[in-house]
Amino acid sequence: MVDGGTLSYSNPHEWQGLHQMKTKQKNHSTKIAIIGAGFGGIAMAIRLQQQGITDFILLEKASDFGGTWRENQYPGAACDVQSHLYSLSYAPKTDWSQRYAGAVEIFAYIQQLVKDFNIAAFTQLNTEVKAAQYDEAACHWKLRLNEDEVLEAQYVIFASGPLHVPQTPHIPGIEQFKGKVFHSSQWDHSYDLHGKNVASIGTGGSAIQYIPEIAPQCKQLYVMQRTAAWVIPRDERHYHSLDKQLFAKFDWFRKLHRIRLYWSNESRVVPIVKPTVMKYTQKLAEAYIRYQVNNKEIARKLIPDYIMGCKRILVSNKYFPTFNRPNVELVTEQIQTLTEDSIITADGKQRPIDCLIYGTGFITDPRIYLKNFECTGLNGIKLNEVWKDGAESYYGICIKNFPNLFQLLGPNTVLAHNSVLFMIESQVEYILQLIQMVEQSHTAAIMVKEQVHDQFNVYVQHMLDHTVWQSGCISWYQQQGGKNFALWPTYTWKYWLKTRWANSADYHLLSKAR
Repeated sequence: MVDGGTLSYSNPHEWQGLHQMKTKQKNHSTKIAIIGAGFGGIAMAIRLQQQGITDFILLEKASDFGGTWRENQYPGAACDVQSHLYSLSYAPKTDWSQRYAGAVEIFAYIQQLVKDFNIAAFTQLNTEVKAAQYDEAACHWKLRLNEDEVLEAQYVIFASGPLHVPQTPHIPGIEQFKGKVFHSSQWDHSYDLHGKNVASIGTGGSAIQYIPEIAPQCKQLYVMQRTAAWVIPRDERHYHSLDKQLFAKFDWFRKLHRIRLYWSNESRVVPIVKPTVMKYTQKLAEAYIRYQVNNKEIARKLIPDYIMGCKRILVSNKYFPTFNRPNVELVTEQIQTLTEDSIITADGKQRPIDCLIYGTGFITDPRIYLKNFECTGLNGIKLNEVWKDGAESYYGICIKNFPNLFQLLGPNTVLAHNSVLFMIESQVEYILQLIQMVEQSHTAAIMVKEQVHDQFNVYVQHMLDHTVWQSGCISWYQQQGGKNFALWPTYTWKYWLKTRWANSADYHLLSKAR
């Protein structure tokens, strides 16, 4: 049941037991296979049902739904997109507790979606897709699952998301360190940080959230910073009970609030595509740092040396004031090595630690996070080989030479200014049109034309030129060599207009071999 936005069960093992039961399903043939049970996979499953399509299966390698919100349950975990915008338009939640929801509340919302739309009935948990191979004669895909189970599917939809493989850099001496070590996405809540000396590596989106939360517990907290991050204030206001009542009673009122949030976020594109404008915003951000940090030298070290927006802009009211605490030290010297009980930096200083936390984010290079997953399209073409010089697709959805293979939040459709759920919804509707195109034409498969695919990617890279993302810094938006494979380069409403209607002239329709 739902109580204040949080799911609860009379028997704590009830939900887990239901999931385990679903993992035992054996389905060797389906029309549509969806890989990944995060927001994307769940959105796709909901819309398929609403379109009357029930011959599909949702495959999830973990034991529960939720994707990044299942994995990231570290202290202070929250979304940097407003709650009413970070939810599905066709499955609204009217009682969000605050402007920016925490991970627990978002995870509860996802679980409620699973319950409301009976997603578990279509899901096989604890099932990892090891390989996918397209059968040209039969015009379908063969998926090799764990324990060598083979699932045949006419259509395959990647909904695994770009951020799901933890990045753990190797530190010399880590093998001899005898203390506790974990990544922020694999937080060990059983480990008590009280009275401990802790070193936290990284100052990205996760780290700036958990550092203020754990600082009061630690005896000493060392924040190991390689690159400073631009962090702006966060709206931490809670929704009053009257707001929630109005959202629930008047849907137009909720929609109006959502629309206002959307256009407010869209306005952020202007300084992104015009770096000269961003420099004025940057001055305000610098003043914010100096205002919140008492020590001028520390404040100086916390001010990035790149144009604001080149890397992900973070939101927090708590991060900078944390450095005013006497038990928190900002360390900017490079890590040299670890001993059994300490961390040593390049200046030779040795700091005793009991615990090491990686706040180092996720592997984003597609060539790396697909390393254990072999995807083979027409003529034996491997997706890893196709993407070796840069991940590309058509509107982040279709890849040339890979018929009936669709992706959610594929290359160049992640956002740095608005809600990715807006992009996911646009992509889901587009995929439904492509499937309908095949069904109505009485063919068996659809594939984007090579020229259309390539021209689109030239256009995207041209659009990225002269934006703040290409202003000189190295970010997770880029592959090795500097190519931005991640971000949509302009307004999201333009993406929506481009993908609202699928153009049959952009595609080949394929039939089974006679």
